[in-house]
Amino acid sequence: MDEPRTPMLAPPSYVSPAKRIEQFAGDPNFMASLARGLAVVNAFQERKRHLTIAQISHRTEIPRAAVRRCLYTLMQLGYVTTDGRTYSLLPKVLTLGHAYLSSTPLAVSAQPFLDRISERLHEACNLATLEGEQVLYLARSAIPQRLISVDLSVGSRLPAYCTSMGRVLLAALDDESLRDYLASAELLPKTSRTLHRPDELWDCLQKVRQQGWCLVDQELEQGLRSIAVPVYDSTGHVLAAMNVSTHASRVPASELEKRFLPILLSASQDLSAQLFR
Repeated sequence: MDEPRTPMLAPPSYVSPAKRIEQFAGDPNFMASLARGLAVVNAFQERKRHLTIAQISHRTEIPRAAVRRCLYTLMQLGYVTTDGRTYSLLPKVLTLGHAYLSSTPLAVSAQPFLDRISERLHEACNLATLEGEQVLYLARSAIPQRLISVDLSVGSRLPAYCTSMGRVLLAALDDESLRDYLASAELLPKTSRTLHRPDELWDCLQKVRQQGWCLVDQELEQGLRSIAVPVYDSTGHVLAAMNVSTHASRVPASELEKRFLPILLSASQDLSAQLFR
């Protein structure tokens, strides 16, 4: 097996949506109102599907009055609904990301690889990138009879700190960005096994950097196990992560490392070679 390359990707440190918008103050071509509307949409998460104006304002640091106007506009356009107190997204919002998720070269190129891995291992195989404090699923291949309790699809998001793909992507951050992430991210124990203290995660991510892959055993949800590897771009930077997820009752952790890992590493190398041939 080739020596694992040390991930080199170094995205910028986390900055709140409001502060990012402020950076464009004075630019006559920048539409701050559009940026605020997009920030409001992005404030909704899988486990926070119903939010009040105050909660959205807290998450984005956008003033409540501006959040209220954004939500009103999104409601008139059919993207948001309300029960009078909280707001939630409507299915129409999926049209905003569908074109990208269905046409991006990365997702299109990766799909046959995910399908082959899933068919060979009889488990779900996924591809994701880092988006803020979460991983964003770009492509997925699942076996119908191998359903797990976590309901995932293209466009789904999960916390980065307690998922195998998330840790591969976090390990690719530079030290300063990683420290900023650990200092600002919401790190909660999802199960009794979850590493959620910044010092624990720092040590874990150093190990992931060194070995070039990550196995997470029942830290996101009891019974859910997964192993992930990086996908590199042409310069050796980490572009995305690929994983196989399974139920702990079906596949022991040792088998993930001995049988699944070599297949994932080979597919990752072939995908990278195809993308940048």
